[in-house]
Amino acid sequence: MSIRFTSTARRGTVALAVAAGLAFGVAGCGSGGDDKKPDTPASASKSSGSDPSAQEGQSDEPLAELKGSNGLVLDITSATRDSGGFITVNGSLKNDGANSIAVPSALSGNETEIIRNGRSLGGATLVDSKGKKRYYVLRDTDGRPLTTTGFSTIRSGDDLAVFMQFPAPPTTTTEVSFELPTFAVATIKISG
Repeated sequence: MSIRFTSTARRGTVALAVAAGLAFGVAGCGSGGDDKKPDTPASASKSSGSDPSAQEGQSDEPLAELKGSNGLVLDITSATRDSGGFITVNGSLKNDGANSIAVPSALSGNETEIIRNGRSLGGATLVDSKGKKRYYVLRDTDGRPLTTTGFSTIRSGDDLAVFMQFPAPPTTTTEVSFELPTFAVATIKISG
């Protein structure tokens, strides 16, 4: 067999495996036609006061509400310790002001490597006052912060789902201070 034939056969096998996987995934996501339609429209479920699904992982009551400049508000909805040694902080960045707001560049922090990757929440930190340590937003191997990126303006009344990932403090630490430039400081509880 020639090398060309072998590489062509490998590509065909890989393409077949990918196609089979996609077909299996699409079949698993199908409704099957047996599902009953809900009695109420989807928009009514938000106002009915029902609990969010486990997949959302967020409660109705935020862990903390931080007020920033020009009507920006950050609601932190969860701070979860992952098994891999990380803490993921989820929340919502809202514009409660009357006009569109250019998100301050200070939220990205002042590290050159993070600033080079555009607007982000890379300036966020967690402070463990008992352990006397500060934890900065993690970065990938290319120096990009592991946080929500690529936003510059938030219109009046809009909100943006955000996340930030940090190294986890010791498991004995259950509360940390969350700090983000231009916002008030808040104490949040870590779950998990």
